[in-house]
Amino acid sequence: MRAAYAEQLGSPDVIRYGELAAPVPGPDEVLVDVRATTVNPVDTFVRSGVFRTPLEFPFVIGRDLVGTVASAGGGFAVGDAVWCNSLGHGGRQGAAAEQAVVPVDRLYRLPPGVAPETAVAVVHPAATAYLALFTHGGLCPGETVLVAGAAGNVGAALVVLAVRAGARVIATAAARDHDYCRSLGAAEVVDYRDPDLTRRLAELAPAGVDVHVDTSGRNDLTSAVALLAHRGRIVLLAGAKDEPVLPVGPLYMKDASVRGFAISHATPSELASAATSINDLLSRGLLRPRAMEPLPLSTAADVHHRMERGELHGKRVVLHTGS
Repeated sequence: MRAAYAEQLGSPDVIRYGELAAPVPGPDEVLVDVRATTVNPVDTFVRSGVFRTPLEFPFVIGRDLVGTVASAGGGFAVGDAVWCNSLGHGGRQGAAAEQAVVPVDRLYRLPPGVAPETAVAVVHPAATAYLALFTHGGLCPGETVLVAGAAGNVGAALVVLAVRAGARVIATAAARDHDYCRSLGAAEVVDYRDPDLTRRLAELAPAGVDVHVDTSGRNDLTSAVALLAHRGRIVLLAGAKDEPVLPVGPLYMKDASVRGFAISHATPSELASAATSINDLLSRGLLRPRAMEPLPLSTAADVHHRMERGELHGKRVVLHTGS
């Protein structure tokens, strides 16, 4: 089979595209004919070694896939349309190949009528958003959520999921993205460049913010803690090299908390809960990528370069395995 793979850690230049032996499923695994995959920031962390995880070289890169079952198993039949968003780490080979082996407990059915390209573009950001809001943020109906960076891939999914859960969403984004954020359901949108940003946000949430999620990776914890409600929660999901100052006194005086999480550590049951919600939203047409760029799988190294240079700006590149 053809695959995008690496034989060592390093820059995007270590990625090769060529022939590898087709994988063979073991017990409780399913062989999938991959139709499409994509590239996430975490894929660059694994490839570069920033995120340390067991790898076996040659290592097929990539987390996410949409495809069809090639060998029956675990309740899946040949030809079933399926997806996965948790390959390429923890000793598992990745998704960027014509075929991939997926553990049964990490494989989900693609809802009827959902375009594979749409699904593969959203399943990773949406799972990240779900885990942030519910598994780690404990979001309840009627609470107020602040989504910083709401126009990005994860940010948009955070808005959609929070609104569907009955929360009020305050979003920050560039002025050009305000209408987009409102279309997702955000009640209020503020320009993140506003010099009085913290004051403006405090005025919009006089009782405080219950869940604070910043997708930018800058993590201004001084402002975040100041905005929290009593027993508010800050959820950290970006900024692998960030070292912000934590105002401990105000944090504990509010009975507040800071939770960090990496989706790579999510358990199969946590991912399955996210998948149930994602499939429901996909079926209803409520999860859609804002912009997609289709490319062949052979361009994977270039896409990694573009992502690390910050050139994608919320665009989801969908890598097709077909010629």
